[in-house]
Amino acid sequence: MIGRTIGTEELGMKIESLMERLPQSYTLVERELIMRAYRFAEEAHRGQKRASGEPYITHCVEVAAILAELQVPPVMIMAALLHDTVEDTHITLDDLRREFGDEVAHLVDGVTKLSNLPRISADEKPTREGENPAEISTYPRPKRADLTNETLRKVFLAMGDDIRIVLIKLADRLHNMRTLGYLPEEERRRIAQQTLDIFAPLANRLGIWQIKWELEDLAFRYVNPEKYREIAEKLAERREDREREIQQIIARLKKVLEENGIKAEVTGRPKHIYSIYRKMVDRGKTFDMVRDLRGVRLLVEDKATCYAALGVIHGHWRPIPQEFDDYIAAPKDNFYQSLHTAVIYDDGKPLEVQIRTYEMHQNAEYGIAAHWRYKERSPRDELYEQRINWLRKTLSEWRQEVMDAQEFVDGLKSDIFQDRVYVFTPRGDIVDLPAGSTPIDFAYYIHTEIGHRCRGAKVNGKLVSLDYTLKTGDQVEILTAKQGGPSRDWLNPALGLVKTQRAISKIRAWFKHQDREQNVHQGRAMLEKELTRLGIKDVDIEKLAQSFEFRSADDLYVAIGCGDIPLGRVINRISDISPKKDPLLVQAPAREPKPTEGGAEISVLGVKGLLINFARCCKPLPGDEIMGYITRGRGVTIHRRDCPNFLRIQERERIVKVTWGETQRTYPVTIEIKAYDRQGLLSDISKIFGDEKANVLNLSTRVTHNLASIRAIIEIKDIVHLSRVLNRIENLPNIMEARRLIE
Repeated sequence: MIGRTIGTEELGMKIESLMERLPQSYTLVERELIMRAYRFAEEAHRGQKRASGEPYITHCVEVAAILAELQVPPVMIMAALLHDTVEDTHITLDDLRREFGDEVAHLVDGVTKLSNLPRISADEKPTREGENPAEISTYPRPKRADLTNETLRKVFLAMGDDIRIVLIKLADRLHNMRTLGYLPEEERRRIAQQTLDIFAPLANRLGIWQIKWELEDLAFRYVNPEKYREIAEKLAERREDREREIQQIIARLKKVLEENGIKAEVTGRPKHIYSIYRKMVDRGKTFDMVRDLRGVRLLVEDKATCYAALGVIHGHWRPIPQEFDDYIAAPKDNFYQSLHTAVIYDDGKPLEVQIRTYEMHQNAEYGIAAHWRYKERSPRDELYEQRINWLRKTLSEWRQEVMDAQEFVDGLKSDIFQDRVYVFTPRGDIVDLPAGSTPIDFAYYIHTEIGHRCRGAKVNGKLVSLDYTLKTGDQVEILTAKQGGPSRDWLNPALGLVKTQRAISKIRAWFKHQDREQNVHQGRAMLEKELTRLGIKDVDIEKLAQSFEFRSADDLYVAIGCGDIPLGRVINRISDISPKKDPLLVQAPAREPKPTEGGAEISVLGVKGLLINFARCCKPLPGDEIMGYITRGRGVTIHRRDCPNFLRIQERERIVKVTWGETQRTYPVTIEIKAYDRQGLLSDISKIFGDEKANVLNLSTRVTHNLASIRAIIEIKDIVHLSRVLNRIENLPNIMEARRLIE
């Protein structure tokens, strides 16, 4: 996109527009202070340009205008206009303090601290005339990602100090998204994905619906431009017909409500592109099915009238079962309140209806910012205090427990922005957890020591496994040992025992505090067991440790032993540092591997398209070191490098170097399982095969003196996939061992 310049006249119109949008409650003195802040910022940023070519001050004005829509206090408008002066100009905090007072300086300082790492995108960095914005971002991609995570960590920790700082940051992000088209495509996609992952859910968590939906739609436009364009075009096709239809529904609803003595404001609900897309994905519906979900909103004076209006609507049209939600009696975790229902309308199609009071609507649209509407210095209402206290409590705990930036951001996604479940302690206290939480997550929420000593759980009075997924309304009791600590298996993501970042962080912290020698011993034993089980030999451990930037093998063992690095990641890295590529596998029948063209899967001396066979003696698996043997008339046979038959080959001139290529197929591998026989054993193992999408080609069992030996040939994608399958099997009751069998 070609940048453009903006003249003095247009800039003047922007500041005039801002002044007109300020809340009427602002006094003349407050308006003059805002104008003074604008003039101060304009002078400080003079000569600086955005990537669009516009003067940088236009960004500051637009950020202030976004906040004006939320009707925040004048001090926040002033801080928005000045928010980049300390970071990007010669102005100091002392200058701001002298000109505008301590409070404005405090807010600008807070925003500056959120951004005091090197900038991570050209859009966020002003340039002087003659500078090239594309040259601003000089960090290689991994380092930019690290800086992004650290910046995000600072943003959310700041929420516990002053929520106003974060609101300014949200407005800053929204305007950056509105002008994202001026950046290179890779930067656009990265920033847009970050917005969908972090900032839009943050706006939702704070209850600011207006910012949430705009961030989502803007980000979706760059993350998935084809789908965005498709939905936008289809919406435009029937816009006039749809608007006329909604107006007819509104008139009909008003008439029915008035006939029953209910005064209500009835409006249509705008359709947002990203929310339509999410409904299509989550509900498995086509665009036409989602489009037909018409929606209206009723605003009434008080809570009693909400339920009265609901009764009238349900009495006049047939309600759709399972489509009613009472968020007035049980507000959402972001304190949203409303009645949601759906009915079969006169034309036989569904009609979604939301019913809420005017006050609930203000809270729904403006969220935490609704506290400031109408009057700046009014007492803080209870709802505002609840929001702030929740954020402070959660983020304060994280400040103490989570120091790694990536871990912190992962926790935001999993713990803060997920849907929630509400469960009960044995005493009846409500515990709010992310959806998908397990009894171990619950235990760590109650107390760290209870989590460490957790050995079992009862849900609704019945014993459950520790990977049980908690549901809203469950009553949970944790069974503890008198002493001891967590199991390293809890950190294995394949087992699904722990889901929340909070619990994971506490488990890792426990292992980190154990004796180093103990962690070295434990880590070495874990890795050796995994390599043996997978049939992997001759791994250069020192080279492997260096690939993780550790100074020695012992440091790697410590990281494995204390849970900092999952075994699955180590196995993945072994493939990365080997001469071949990480596998994507070859499909072959269980008993008679048929020749196949190696172009998609195997490269022989760099040449593709040769006839390939896979040796039945050693069944090489991608991730293994492999060599090729040129046969007479049957192409190249692929062996494991350590295969006994391969090592006995006399004609060394027929041996060629081969490497794994890329394919999306699967590969057969034989595994052996030893267990104490019990009822349901085979059923449990088969369920894991099904869950992991490991197709079973052959299975045989033998039971001797109550000891079961099971052999199976399964199709797997790669060595990490195999590791996950074996891990899950070994954690079943009565299983002694599960390993890859190399005959």
